[in-house]
Amino acid sequence: MDTDHIRTPVRAQLPLGIIPAGSTNVLAHSLYGIPHVVTATMHIILGHMQSVDVCTFSNMGKLLRFGFSAMFGFGGRTLALAEKYRWMSPSQRRDFAVMKALAKLKPEECEISFLPTDSSQDEQEMRAQASPESGCCGTQWQVIQGQFLNISIMAIPCLCSVAPRGLAPDTKLNNGSMALIVARNTTRPEFIKHLKRYASVKNQFNFPFVETFTVKEVKIQPKNNTSGYNREHEGVTHESVSENSFPWNVDGDLMEVSSEVHVRLHPRLITLFGGSLREMDDSQVTCNCL
Repeated sequence: MDTDHIRTPVRAQLPLGIIPAGSTNVLAHSLYGIPHVVTATMHIILGHMQSVDVCTFSNMGKLLRFGFSAMFGFGGRTLALAEKYRWMSPSQRRDFAVMKALAKLKPEECEISFLPTDSSQDEQEMRAQASPESGCCGTQWQVIQGQFLNISIMAIPCLCSVAPRGLAPDTKLNNGSMALIVARNTTRPEFIKHLKRYASVKNQFNFPFVETFTVKEVKIQPKNNTSGYNREHEGVTHESVSENSFPWNVDGDLMEVSSEVHVRLHPRLITLFGGSLREMDDSQVTCNCL
């Protein structure tokens, strides 16, 4: 039996306050509608609270960490590169890593298994590439395989300065589901168009190589033995990415895993201080990296 199904995290007893002090602040931005320290502080002082969905990340039955969002492929490689240039300012480091990762853009051969939420079951069954597998509680696992440039798994909208509607705009803080967004292999210009579309207010996923799913569990299994990321040429040593590990970007932190990662959603597991979501105005978008 998969030991991930035996573990059930206990709901946190105390609410937590999030103060935006990082470089992207997607959690604080998604909570407060704006990554502003005073706004976050006022929500905490006034006692505004809401429950938020949380994910667990595990490998071979071993819990790796909790989190709210993750990227594998381009997103993970970009973060691995950025970690090598900590001496740069956050914005310079991010833009430089994006450009360098795009220059070496290559897909990962993966198998993606996922459990769709009940509301999207019919839609998932219409996917031509999906094949069913037995799942729990009568829900059917869906499986897609191929070469993917990026895979995003997000339980929150992930608002940030480069994505005013969020990296997963159709996902809420506590709707009991995650967004699974996959970008299959395509040309570099087409992939860049997809990335640039995040700065707009709609149609981020209106590309033939991008597929979106609403899910409650995901398993990502890389098919090749070692990461396709050329660490020697990029100057990335095992100080940041181990030799046979694949880089993951989990909430802006680098996570190294050499095999399958199981991501499981736990609805409303944690209570955070925060109010109603307010989208950032388009005029505040400040990304010049593309």
